[in-house]
Amino acid sequence: VNLQPDPFLNELTGMYERTTETGSVWVTRKRSSLKSKVQRNKMTTAGEPIEYRCLVRATDGKNKMTTVFVSFRGC
Repeated sequence: VNLQPDPFLNELTGMYERTTETGSVWVTRKRSSLKSKVQRNKMTTAGEPIEYRCLVRATDGKNKMTTVFVSFRGC
């Protein structure tokens, strides 16, 4: 499920609360331009700046959710 950042954080809180007794929550992040490699290469060749964002995913093994944050330092 792809969510906006605020609902994602609310759902992530609920996911952590559901797994306090048993289970785990995995959160991963990576830098992404949300463009294909071909599009990024064309933008680089044309001298256009590429805007990177932070793709965040969370799962508890049963449910998955994703959101995209505007890039910030450390992503």
